[in-house]
Amino acid sequence: MGNCSCVHNFRKQIAYEEMMKEQRSDTRIDMSLVLPEDCISQIISYTSPQDACRAALVSSFLREAADSDAVWEKFLPSDVKDIISQSSSPPSAYLNSLSKKRLYHHLCDHPIILGNGTLSFQLEKQTGKKCFMVGARDLSVRGGEATGPIQSVPDSRFSEVAELKLLQYYRIKGELETKILSPKTTYVAYLVFKLGKTRGGREYIPVQLRVYFERNKNERGRSVYLDPVQHRRPSQKDGGNGWMQAEMGEFFNEDGDDGPVFCSLQETGELTTSYSVQCSLLVEGIEFRPKF
Repeated sequence: MGNCSCVHNFRKQIAYEEMMKEQRSDTRIDMSLVLPEDCISQIISYTSPQDACRAALVSSFLREAADSDAVWEKFLPSDVKDIISQSSSPPSAYLNSLSKKRLYHHLCDHPIILGNGTLSFQLEKQTGKKCFMVGARDLSVRGGEATGPIQSVPDSRFSEVAELKLLQYYRIKGELETKILSPKTTYVAYLVFKLGKTRGGREYIPVQLRVYFERNKNERGRSVYLDPVQHRRPSQKDGGNGWMQAEMGEFFNEDGDDGPVFCSLQETGELTTSYSVQCSLLVEGIEFRPKF
């Protein structure tokens, strides 16, 4: 309760300081005379990244407190050191050289590639919650005349993506351990894909999507169409141009005790009987992001 009261009062003071910023300096309160910097830093660390950025714009004194490592370390995941130690791109030494604030914003704007290059990690900017994408190499792909991984696809964060020729039944399945996700968070899983050139048919593909745990593996999924217009992926700083996303489903991660979460996509079989189409499906991966 005490922390909540301090945070509430601090936010009110920042709002007041912003309102008075254009007025004469002698009408404003010098917060350095009220509280020491380490106390201000501690209060800011109980707020949010947005509040810290607002505070940094009010005065030079607040900027020093709001930009401190003590504040931004609280906004980073508790296991961030272990995560960036696995970074293969960029090198972990570079990430460790950044201030905590710069590290936070770097991880929000630039996904890092972990381990053997098949998993990416970044932060959701408003909350600091974790986002992961399982790359195509770690997905199980069956049927569909899969041609195997392709090197150096433009705008992909991974060096390889999977290609399927949409001429017969296929299935894509992936999984991720819930213990590495942010706790007490609802996540949404997305298929990140591109459609290749079509010939003699339409540009959407009927599929069934599922997100499930082992305990409810027999539940039915939902049928959707992979549509280039409906599933256009928002532009991202890592080069999202051309990639699309289809929501596969959502789940709540309590404390990471549910084991792996599974995601699957299955072509319904309507394509070959209802359409005369020759095209390909490029799959970058399956992404897990916090829901808003």
